[in-house]
Amino acid sequence: MSMAYEEYMRQIVKPMRAELTNAGFEELTSAEEVENFMENVNGTTLVVVNSVCGCAAGLARPAATQAVLHASNKPDQFVTVFAGQDKEATSKMREYFTGYEPSSPSMALLKGKEVVHFIPRHEIEGYGIEEIMQNLENAFAKYC
Repeated sequence: MSMAYEEYMRQIVKPMRAELTNAGFEELTSAEEVENFMENVNGTTLVVVNSVCGCAAGLARPAATQAVLHASNKPDQFVTVFAGQDKEATSKMREYFTGYEPSSPSMALLKGKEVVHFIPRHEIEGYGIEEIMQNLENAFAKYC
């Protein structure tokens, strides 16, 4: 790929990244960052696998940010990887999602390194923001 294309894509996805980081999510952009985070993780973590698709923009990111803001029980950490952009980070994070097919966007609630709740794309696309938020908030209430 050309450098112009790579720079264009970096500029296009900036607001998509910022939507989560502005809500307190830590962005993990390399396999090393994911590995370091996961090797030292304690408590509960919400992981959002971000994407450029419409259901990420219209559903997943808004539901994740609103659930984090409004839930009475919340995970200890919030992190995100960006599928299609930070490929090595996303691939490394997916290694921890044992038993789950790769899905973008998706959300995983981890207790330590174990996935205790997973929301794949097919449970995002076609659902309303409120339904996705409720799915997350139910998981937070159960595991956080």
